[in-house]
Amino acid sequence: MTPIIEFKNYTFKYRSQSEPTLRDIDLRVNPGEKVLIVGPSGSGKSTLVHCINGMVPFSYPGESSGTLTVGGKDPAKTGIFGMSKIVGTVLQDTDGQFIGLTVAEDVAFALENDCVEQEEMFRAVDEVAEVVDIKALLGNAPTELSGGQKQRVSMAGVLVDDVDILLFDEPLANLDPATGKRAIDLIDRICRERHKTVIIIEHRLEDALYRDVDRIVVIGDGRVVADMTPDELLASDILIQEGIREPLYVTALKHAGCQVAAKDHPQHIETMHLEPYQEKVRTWFEKVSLPETQAEEKPALEVLDLDFSYITGKPILSDIHFRINKGEMLAIVGKNGAGKSTLSNLICGFIHPDHGKILLNGSDIADKSIKERGEAIGLVMQNPNQMISKPMIFDEVALGLRVRGVPEEEVKERVYEKLKICGLYPFRNWPVSALSFGQKKRVTIASILVMNPEILILDEPTAGQDYRHYTEIMEFLKHLNETLGITIIMITHDMHLMLEYTDRAIVIADGELIADDKPAKVLTNEAVADRAYLKKTSLYDLAVRCGIEDASGFAERFIYYERQVRADGRQNSDVQ
Repeated sequence: MTPIIEFKNYTFKYRSQSEPTLRDIDLRVNPGEKVLIVGPSGSGKSTLVHCINGMVPFSYPGESSGTLTVGGKDPAKTGIFGMSKIVGTVLQDTDGQFIGLTVAEDVAFALENDCVEQEEMFRAVDEVAEVVDIKALLGNAPTELSGGQKQRVSMAGVLVDDVDILLFDEPLANLDPATGKRAIDLIDRICRERHKTVIIIEHRLEDALYRDVDRIVVIGDGRVVADMTPDELLASDILIQEGIREPLYVTALKHAGCQVAAKDHPQHIETMHLEPYQEKVRTWFEKVSLPETQAEEKPALEVLDLDFSYITGKPILSDIHFRINKGEMLAIVGKNGAGKSTLSNLICGFIHPDHGKILLNGSDIADKSIKERGEAIGLVMQNPNQMISKPMIFDEVALGLRVRGVPEEEVKERVYEKLKICGLYPFRNWPVSALSFGQKKRVTIASILVMNPEILILDEPTAGQDYRHYTEIMEFLKHLNETLGITIIMITHDMHLMLEYTDRAIVIADGELIADDKPAKVLTNEAVADRAYLKKTSLYDLAVRCGIEDASGFAERFIYYERQVRADGRQNSDVQ
């Protein structure tokens, strides 16, 4: 079979860099294949995609050697417009992809460029809107939509041109778990029913494997480190060696002393052959004991009987009531549009409740201004583009300190410290515009951390981050929490984050608080997970299939064991 994408001994170096980003790439993708590309940030996987869709060398100039053909053409000769007829790209930051004032206009953009007759244009837009389930949204503005809806609109915009290859750049980054599952299901269905070749770049490996992929390509330091089936890859140690997070159930099996074998099909926990592993898993579960914990009962933030509506008669939040103690590290979870971000906006004073109170350290903050609340409560928003106001990275992180008249020498010291923690120190003199979406996210986190807030609210703190940067940021937040006593509230769709780093989860669905419990109990409760569009943890399935009745206890033991492993790793690193 003639490959639809073929790299032969391909090397690429950006014009502005001294070393190649891609080195000696040999990679073939056949028509109709679905290939998942994983790798740490900076490994070259995005550059690989830019080579396929023609962005290299036209938007990102540089020098290349070797050969690359896509659909039988050389992208460097065909050009971006020519490649757009073969390859459709759905970006991670979908806001950067919208052009039309309505969804229908946006989907029709490629057809308008090609001067397609209006009647044919209407038919094509209707047909593709049916495929991705956005017919009811055609009259809406793209900016009004949820993250999952925006992504489907972007998919429609590339499908309408009937391209052969679909590239998805981190399709799960801003989606709740259930919407993410639907996105992966939709990508799978398009691949099969419309016979498209699909390339997916994703950090959330376990979620991306919700539907079968033919191969996983691991990119590390600009090279193809591995190109194998999911079963083969999960049975190896390549993911760990490259700093990529394994599925939780695979890690749990390894903690139990199991040697995972490809022949047992570990790609899906639901269908994996588990008989050879069950005894070891049960023994491990019985051996690991949980410590007694006693939380300090000093309230930092209290939300009492809170109601809020943007439009009278259409409540966004109803009777929300909870208390967060000083020094807690807590997650607020729920589906897109459940009211989580609205709740953070109420706490910060951007909007005001219709009913109810918010107490900070026992005092009602209804009369405090946004600036006064900002002295104690820092908010890192989900979309970094909505927070950044300075062109240069250093100036952006320094802004809050300079506004408050902090001496410039102290500003420099504090900004550099936070840039190092967030992995941005090498870019301290760069313009913000040169950064990726994930790097911009880290700039916004640094700009709030530099203020030393008492309470930190982070809206999707790790979206778009690879496992190494995710771990660095979360370990730093954990360090702040433990050493300075900062109370940390994370609004997140990342169930791994909730399990690994928080001791409590507040679950909101349809504007109501439906659970306030330990993360392990939330993610092993099917009724709560289904209503809040969460993803029941694969640790639950592993426990049940190994005959362990206390599935939430198994998940709790796993979390405790993981934290011990991380703590030991930190101590070893400090000793060295």
